[in-house]
Amino acid sequence: MTLLSVALAFDLGASSGRALIGELTDECGRQQLRVTEIHRFPNRPVQVGRHLHWDILQLLQEVKGGIRKAFQQGYAVESFGIDTWGVDFGLLDANGELLGNPYHYRDPHTDGLIAEIGALIGKGELYEQGGLQSMPFNTIYQLYAMKKADSPQLQAAQTLLLTPDLLVYFLTGCKVCEFTMATTTQLYMPLEQVWNTRLMERLDIPARIFLEPSLPGTLVGPLADDVCLELNVPKIDAVAVGTHDTESAVVAVPAPPGPFAYLVCGTWSLLGTELDTPIISEEARELEFSNEGGVGGTYQLLKNIMGLWILQECKREWDERDETVSFQELAEEARSAAPFRSMIDPDDARFYGPGGMPGKIQSYCRETNQPVPESKGEHARCILESLALRYRQALDQTERLAGQRFDGLHMVGGGIQNELLCRFTACALGRPVWSGPVEASAIGNLLVQFIAKGKCADLQHARRLVAASFPIDTYEPLDDRAEWDFAYRRFIALTGTP
Repeated sequence: MTLLSVALAFDLGASSGRALIGELTDECGRQQLRVTEIHRFPNRPVQVGRHLHWDILQLLQEVKGGIRKAFQQGYAVESFGIDTWGVDFGLLDANGELLGNPYHYRDPHTDGLIAEIGALIGKGELYEQGGLQSMPFNTIYQLYAMKKADSPQLQAAQTLLLTPDLLVYFLTGCKVCEFTMATTTQLYMPLEQVWNTRLMERLDIPARIFLEPSLPGTLVGPLADDVCLELNVPKIDAVAVGTHDTESAVVAVPAPPGPFAYLVCGTWSLLGTELDTPIISEEARELEFSNEGGVGGTYQLLKNIMGLWILQECKREWDERDETVSFQELAEEARSAAPFRSMIDPDDARFYGPGGMPGKIQSYCRETNQPVPESKGEHARCILESLALRYRQALDQTERLAGQRFDGLHMVGGGIQNELLCRFTACALGRPVWSGPVEASAIGNLLVQFIAKGKCADLQHARRLVAASFPIDTYEPLDDRAEWDFAYRRFIALTGTP
């Protein structure tokens, strides 16, 4: 076996981060990717007064720790890349100093701003220019909130760096704005492929702070001398991978050539398909689909869905009440609960914020004249069945917009460890679900590094490598199609959107 290349990926999620080593090998002409987790750490937001912030400097320390561990454990790392959630950012002053801890995307300072900016600009015009679903956390609303508050940080800012670019800057001293992250801001025009400076002027957001986007696979620069000295490591290059974790995950979907549908499943669920060009139409706007930049000149037509966050929040509340239960136990209790007793619209606004999630589910069911879940199993079954039905709805809508029928659905990400959700999804769709890999974002991160270094030819090569290297489980629908079809009709009546 020949070792062809070694890379280090940092994949930061909303609650935890991890560092993984990727070793690209060749044995008798058969390439494989071996992935090893070497560091895992929590990502805990911090409440300061009325605001919720990311602890960005602690995250930096953890990333540094991951780089140090990689060399201490003997890996000959050649490059590293960082992917994170989208939209959030840090602001630098004229000296390149961070002006304050970045806001968390669930901070309430953007409350009400979707309606306010929609009235000011026009919802149709916003979508026509940005091609994004209007979500309260989008960068446009965060910056407008700071402008309305006369933020001294915004007034002093000379550079905006989105979260993964900010961490790379701390490590290398190089400032970049990676393309896939830029497209999550709602301030980028995907059809024209330029920043929407006219919109920035209308909202009094300073255009000077935005850097020209760099494509995924761009070599950013080596670790700074002081970082190498601190960590006692050699210089390795930072690669601007598909730094939005969704786009990294899509790189790792082991689909054969041709159109495919995917679901990146975790705290959020992102369901969509990969296209050569954005679809920015009135129907796409009404259905609230986003067009996000992808790797290799692609665009992702996708729908943001409130994912396993709802179940995670229920578990957190039960744990705080000393009613500790594992996710595996919740799945077993859900399996034993009565099917289709109650359902929710996962995207109802009440489920967005933290706290009181079991009560929110009960109030939703009460308001919609359904049986109210009481046990943990009834809550879990309600959530998982509702998510599966929402996935069917979003897949139907994706097919309408893309003009394509998909044979099944590829599910990737940490949420696929919930096998009951995968099973329910196959049943709801009436089509197979192909599940894997779990660490899709980190794997996609590694693959873009290998593409950047000429070790992997392109996206199709990368996806063949995933299929050859990681187990993929298949879930076939069961013989209860009529029950799921009836439940789906109930779900459509509940949500009001076919």
